[in-house]
Amino acid sequence: MRTITILACFFFLPAVISAQNDYQNERNRMVERQIANRGISDEATLDAMRTVRRHLFVPPQRTSQAYDDSPLPIGYGQTISQPYIVALMTELVEPKPGMRVLEIGTGSGYQAAVLAEIVDTVYTIEIVESLGMTAAGVLEENEYTNVLVKIADGYHGWEEYAPFDAIVVTAAAEHIPPPLIQQLASGGRMIIPVGSPYFTQNLMLVEKDGERVRTRNVLPVRFVPFTRAEE
Repeated sequence: MRTITILACFFFLPAVISAQNDYQNERNRMVERQIANRGISDEATLDAMRTVRRHLFVPPQRTSQAYDDSPLPIGYGQTISQPYIVALMTELVEPKPGMRVLEIGTGSGYQAAVLAEIVDTVYTIEIVESLGMTAAGVLEENEYTNVLVKIADGYHGWEEYAPFDAIVVTAAAEHIPPPLIQQLASGGRMIIPVGSPYFTQNLMLVEKDGERVRTRNVLPVRFVPFTRAEE
């Protein structure tokens, strides 16, 4: 499978030009009712969720549903995750300024944008070329210059820029990919849904301390499958 790395790009997207309404009130309500009320308390995460214009990361016909308490389809059998899950996964990796974060499964680009509001650089990998190119365009149009997008099989991570202070995986894997554990810095955290794509999975928090790796089950979730190049 060919690999494409997108460092700078521009696409003319209907979702961008149709966003005359900034939806700030909707974002504020989303954060208060769907996220803070469910226990998310990290201020950097809450601020990022208030800031990122989620309606720009959904298909134009879904704009009116962008701030609903649910995932939404974005094409190719993929979804943009429920706002609460995005916030939870963000909070769990404890993002801070100065960090370098790897995301597996760019999708719409929304999770990458949320992380990019907090950390220094986000390296994000998408296996579906059309999704990756579209997400790169939205991110570029909205001046997320600290996000690098790569079209590739995310199982192998992005060794060129490793180690990473945190890794966020947005698709359900049958197991935690060993290359991702290797590319996680000592003291780093990874959040990943693990389990069968046809059943409820477990959202797992992975913490690395030197050569020691600990895992903790956070909660049951339902994510789209982790797609491999061989498939």
